[in-house]
Amino acid sequence: MSTLMTSFIARLLKGTVPGFVVLSTVILSSGTNASERLYIFTENYPPYNEAVSGKGYAHSEDGITGICSEMVKAMLARVDYDYVMKMRDWSYAYDWVQGRENHGLFCTARTDEREGQFQWVGPLAPIKWTLFAAPGSDITLDSLEDARKHRIAGYKGDVMSDYLVSQGFDVVMSISGDVNPRRLELGEADLWVTDGLVGPLVAQEEHGISGLNPVLVFRETPMYLALSNETSPAIVAALQKALDQAREAGELDHLIRQYQP
Repeated sequence: MSTLMTSFIARLLKGTVPGFVVLSTVILSSGTNASERLYIFTENYPPYNEAVSGKGYAHSEDGITGICSEMVKAMLARVDYDYVMKMRDWSYAYDWVQGRENHGLFCTARTDEREGQFQWVGPLAPIKWTLFAAPGSDITLDSLEDARKHRIAGYKGDVMSDYLVSQGFDVVMSISGDVNPRRLELGEADLWVTDGLVGPLVAQEEHGISGLNPVLVFRETPMYLALSNETSPAIVAALQKALDQAREAGELDHLIRQYQP
């Protein structure tokens, strides 16, 4: 023990250390627990993640539900970590968690392009990359290449939208995917790229639009909880173990059945 620390303890025992210093010392001594607090973000992406309030954002886990959200909660219930869960716009959350210790994001599609950007816990649930046309549209596609002549609605930070942009497709980006069914209806886009379950649900719940036409499913990828590279590998391993245990106990299959039509 250093001479400085010995002197501090002696003063503490004699009651000569100011109260605010004692309080600061207590806070610092609890650094281990504070460092194990997890900050988990998601987006409004029903039925995988959705705000209970219907507002598209939430400040705590109680305000968030959905297939992936409940899977992540089941996993976190099996570990002894404090955590905060929030719902924000995807592009904001995606950028925010990178470079920050103990920060994570779900449900994140795990692709080759993203592999080195995060540490991965999963899989949670798969998404089907689907191109939808407006109700009554006569658009038909035999392959993804057939979509090159069409304008496609997407949103910033979405893995499907980013992929199409990287391949040279004409993608009209927005901050959120919620507005894209209306773009189809108004003729501002010919197609909308989104998950096969998400598209019809968002169109109906947000805009009262039914009968979206799924013209092509061109890829399927698993979704994960993506943790920042600054997060301890021990935490990542503990979360993966907890998720595996929840899956073996049948909790994840039970959650999926609850959301199936």
